[in-house]
Amino acid sequence: MAKKGILLIGPGGHCRSCIDVIEQGGSFEIAGIVGKPGETESSKLKAQGWKNGVEAATAVMGYPIIGTDVDLPELRKKYKYALVTVGQIKSPNTRRRLFDRLLELDFELPVIISPLAYVSKHASIGRGTIVMHHALLNAGAEVGENCIINTKALVEHDAVVEDHCHISTGAIVNGQARIGQGSFMGSNALTAQGVAVGRECIVGGGARVLNDLADKTKFIRSE
Repeated sequence: MAKKGILLIGPGGHCRSCIDVIEQGGSFEIAGIVGKPGETESSKLKAQGWKNGVEAATAVMGYPIIGTDVDLPELRKKYKYALVTVGQIKSPNTRRRLFDRLLELDFELPVIISPLAYVSKHASIGRGTIVMHHALLNAGAEVGENCIINTKALVEHDAVVEDHCHISTGAIVNGQARIGQGSFMGSNALTAQGVAVGRECIVGGGARVLNDLADKTKFIRSE
């Protein structure tokens, strides 16, 4: 069966990780990247002597940058599938805006799961979410739309991760915990069982969330 062409929206560092996950899978073939030429690898190019590395980069890991946001209506005439590959730390707004724009243009936003991840058949995942290498979603876990479940992250039984969240590398969302819409959990952060993290919170790397957090809390230390 022929692989389906997919557009990746955003050519930064997170895009590179997404490319690797998609290449390891068997369902999609990357048709190209949407974003401004030079949004990726500019510092590397400058270090190699380019006067203006921002103008030099026109591809990501061999895949061409074939347009910008304004070209999406035309690209939709040729391609059916797309994935937001902009990263998320401080704010979910860019990923949310791009996700909504793709839906407006009637793109299909598939769930992408690394073949090296484990997702229970009793878990659920919303459209446009990517589950990366060695991540684990246990029975009863619910992950919303347009989320990043990053490398070696764990979403335990009956936990809920709402739309537009990033659960970063090695982070643990313990059983029956809830991560509110648009929130970020840094690398190796942990929530205790049953804890509720509000909307658009930032939980710093290594932090231990033992009590509920209100919306838009920035929690950067262990307690």
